[in-house]
Amino acid sequence: MNKSDRLLTVNETAERLGTGVRFVRRLISERRISYVKLGKHVRISESVLAAFVEERTVEPVRSRRAGFGLVA
Repeated sequence: MNKSDRLLTVNETAERLGTGVRFVRRLISERRISYVKLGKHVRISESVLAAFVEERTVEPVRSRRAGFGLVA
């Protein structure tokens, strides 16, 4: 987390991910994402959220199938 990072609420995090608040709260409760606890408030930094998305981004496979259309 950078010092200049904005801390996002659970609602803002859910909006950025395009998910519901329940999903974000589950990520937090299962400790699958880093967060900051300020009293009873939970915040997620922008850099942590970006890293979370980056780690889970799946690149497409670009390969040609050998023998496509050939019959034995």
